[in-house]
Amino acid sequence: MSTQSPSAIDDILAEHAGLERQLSDPSLHDDPAAARRVGKRFAELAPIMATYKKLTAAREDLEAARELAADDPSFASEIPALEEKVDELDAALTDLLAPRDPHDADDVVLEIKSGAGGEESALFASDLARMYLKYCERRGWKTEVLGITESDLGGYKEATFSIKAREPSRDGVWSRLKFEGGVHRVQRVPVTESQGRIHTSAAGVLIYPEPEEIAEVSIDESDLRIDVYRSSGKGGQGVNTTDSAVRITHLPTGIVVTCQNERSQLQNKARAMQVLAARLQAAAEEEAEAAAAEGRAAQIRTVDRSERIRTYNFPENRITDHRIGYKANNLDAVLAGDMDALLDALSAADRQARMEAE
Repeated sequence: MSTQSPSAIDDILAEHAGLERQLSDPSLHDDPAAARRVGKRFAELAPIMATYKKLTAAREDLEAARELAADDPSFASEIPALEEKVDELDAALTDLLAPRDPHDADDVVLEIKSGAGGEESALFASDLARMYLKYCERRGWKTEVLGITESDLGGYKEATFSIKAREPSRDGVWSRLKFEGGVHRVQRVPVTESQGRIHTSAAGVLIYPEPEEIAEVSIDESDLRIDVYRSSGKGGQGVNTTDSAVRITHLPTGIVVTCQNERSQLQNKARAMQVLAARLQAAAEEEAEAAAAEGRAAQIRTVDRSERIRTYNFPENRITDHRIGYKANNLDAVLAGDMDALLDALSAADRQARMEAE
């Protein structure tokens, strides 16, 4: 028995047909941005359309089997399997039509900052960066280093990455990594510890959508402090002989954005302004959402040891996500980029919460 609203699927069918007509119009491709936007939405609807077509075909097969069984009982044996198939496809379509985060198809900017714990925190921040980069490699996503500031022992005081899917998809980078924002706590024996004692430190992760087109964000030049400095470390190779790196501070909010990956100061400034616009847009959306729903999962407030979303316990090879009570003794695998089981659990909990909120 169908659990979807007929109007919901009808709206999707009408939208898909309209997008198909637009894509077949040669004039659309005169505007690359518009063509990307239409193509992206068309790709988002593809899984829904494929499941709907399978469900329609399965229902027709079931109806035919019932009609045949009415005349010849030998056909009745096929009915249970077809009923099960219809139920499975109906449930899958219901899931696809469930309320979704409007940014799920977006690419992201990921920032990692060391916190309480000094050098150990910076080393842990670099471990987190490698974990995410390895996961991106597994997914076939493109990563770009926007800037990295290293500590004396080679850890990361801060690191910023742009992560993009290679093809438009309904489930983009944001849909998988949006749960990573917050304070990550580590428990292990630091390399700087001579007595073999376990220490606790923390690093913070900020993640926000980087849509292809940033909405109109009002940025007053007088609200910006722009510093230029010499690029160094990863992301600065090839440009570290000139003062090409750019740091932009948005004075009203205190948001700081750096970029040192490009080869010229102008390119770095332009890229940093794009990231700042994305940050401000994400902050405005978070503020509006918080006002409407008392704030969904917040990201970093202060990077200390008490406020955390996840703990990485090295002695016990255990990872714990405190928001959903997830625990697994495969920390080594997760740090090597095997994050899907963890992210699947977070996605399932988020999906359940969205359906209950309807």
